Amino acid sequence: MTAPDTPSVVRHRVRSGAYHDSIVLMRLQSSLADLDGVEDAGAVMATDTNLALLRANRLLPDPIPKAGPEDLWIAVRAETAEQAEAALEEIDALLAHRNSDTDGSWRPRSLRGASRLLPGARWVLISVPGRFAAGVARQALDMHRNVFLYSDNVSLDDERELKRLARDRGLFVLGPDCGTAMIGGTGLGFANRTRRGPVGLIAASGTGLQAVASRVHALGEGISHAIGTGGRDLHREIGAITTLQALDLLARDSFTRVICLISKPPSPEVAAKILRAASRLEKPVVVGFLGYPSPGRRLGNLHFARDLEEIADLALECLASTATPPSDGGAARPSYPRAYLRGLFSGGTLAYEALLSLRPLLLPLASNLGADGVEPLDDPTRSSGHCIVDLGADELTVGRLHPMMDPDAAKRRLEQEAADPEVAVILMDLVLGDVAHENPAATLVDTIAAICDRPDSPRIVLAVIGTEQDPQGLEQQMEALREAGAQVCLGLRDAIDACLHLLPEQTSPEQTSSSAPEAEKQPDPKDLEGPISAWNVGLESLHDSLVGQTSEVLHVEWRPPAGGNERLAALLKKLS
Repeated sequence: MTAPDTPSVVRHRVRSGAYHDSIVLMRLQSSLADLDGVEDAGAVMATDTNLALLRANRLLPDPIPKAGPEDLWIAVRAETAEQAEAALEEIDALLAHRNSDTDGSWRPRSLRGASRLLPGARWVLISVPGRFAAGVARQALDMHRNVFLYSDNVSLDDERELKRLARDRGLFVLGPDCGTAMIGGTGLGFANRTRRGPVGLIAASGTGLQAVASRVHALGEGISHAIGTGGRDLHREIGAITTLQALDLLARDSFTRVICLISKPPSPEVAAKILRAASRLEKPVVVGFLGYPSPGRRLGNLHFARDLEEIADLALECLASTATPPSDGGAARPSYPRAYLRGLFSGGTLAYEALLSLRPLLLPLASNLGADGVEPLDDPTRSSGHCIVDLGADELTVGRLHPMMDPDAAKRRLEQEAADPEVAVILMDLVLGDVAHENPAATLVDTIAAICDRPDSPRIVLAVIGTEQDPQGLEQQMEALREAGAQVCLGLRDAIDACLHLLPEQTSPEQTSSSAPEAEKQPDPKDLEGPISAWNVGLESLHDSLVGQTSEVLHVEWRPPAGGNERLAALLKKLS
């Protein structure tokens, strides 16, 4: 007869305010589990989530003693009570063994202490528990250091406040929940060892950044810098603050020749803001917003990728190409309040292509053509905001010729749009060929010249569709329009590119607070130069990684304020 199984015994210890980082606790837990007779072990800070995990693993006693998130909870489940108690007696010895593995040098307990020992550090790596991380990050920003914020569970309000503070001071906050970056050839967090090269990465996805960087390396090129933004940077509440800073910095970085954007689908408003900013750069930008509807394969200097591998592939194609975005002739962009684009088309398919191309970049966008994500015009004879109008639609051609045969409707609508003080750019098509008007440019040039002669007038861009064999004379038509003051492009794609370069930096007063930082407050490119020098607060593995890359790094022996008692910490903060 088989004896019944002996029930396991659970024993625990609670140490109030005894903070250790998660790597130390993971190793402690593993070491306890390896002791004789121990079936399982747990060593965690006593948060509700961690206690729920211990309960699921049968590591909580009954009843459960009172403990808070600032307390260290250690539990073992063993075959006998003696074995469980013996394991718990090993806690101090196991922690002491871990401490003896360090280099033995004195470590500061605060950022102020770190500033005295390593004053040249430009970065602070922060991986403390989320409820404390924002406070440490604020202190680092107050000391004018860039922040790599590995910590998660930081509130959206704290993230927004930290990033705005950093932007105002010309600094970076990478994160929170930023697992990966490569600064000046040095990897921060989960980073692959890649060669240096001309490809710059900006990523709200850590593993996405790693995948693209690794493929660029495999294809024979290298990474200039890879700036992780944290997964929520492209949420509407944050507004891509770090992404826009990174775009500006890599645009000014002489070592970076092509820029890649990597993210899961951003919010439409934020995507439009980023794409508008990227479209103004002189460098090619590969857009890898995975799952986000793209306007095609290319739009000006923007190249749209379908997956992570294609991001790297397109980056190398851009490096090999000598193509540059179309120039706006050095013309100054209109200043606010002229902020909007109006598209006037005689060709319905041309209007629809323009609509699809501009839809991800200009929000909101209205039209008398139906399309997902586009607002319908209540009155097709009146435009508002960004707008694309098919002048050949049925409701606008009742009792009159199609605008390709009679451009008078286009001329009158052009005058109407130019009189709107909010209009910055007017995009039109001019379609040549048989049956079309015999000289469409002649019907428009006087109106265009009158508009262009006015101070602070909107810019006019025409997409001419035709060939040199058309009866109207392709070159003659284009030259007449140029002489009148319009910017003339052969085909729609270049015309759309030109419009994007002519639109102003902001599209509405509401965007003023989230626009790009002023020139004197932009991050310093020198902060990206290697070798990196940093203070590390939190996980020792981040410190050890930098040491392995021969970086200058100082680990801070951080402890929660007031032993983790948040009420007491708040009181001490007020007193100080």
